[in-house]
Amino acid sequence: MTESRSIGEPDALLDASGLHCPLPLLKAKQKLASLEEGKLLEVRATDAGSWRDMASFTEQSAHTLEAREEREGVYYYWIRKAGVSAS
Repeated sequence: MTESRSIGEPDALLDASGLHCPLPLLKAKQKLASLEEGKLLEVRATDAGSWRDMASFTEQSAHTLEAREEREGVYYYWIRKAGVSAS
């Protein structure tokens, strides 16, 4: 599973490895709340359900899932906080 593209360096990192659903998503929401608008959050998770959860969350929110990929059982997500466009 890969849906990646060049997005630049993240402004914050959340390692949710080892956490089971729904904790990776809840931790990501908390971390996004602490970021300024337009900042990029990288989330790492090992729970396969996070693939669906992160996509659903960003589709239903104003945040943007910039990219996501799976490498050797680790799921990576890059989520841009809603607000100012990063150009």
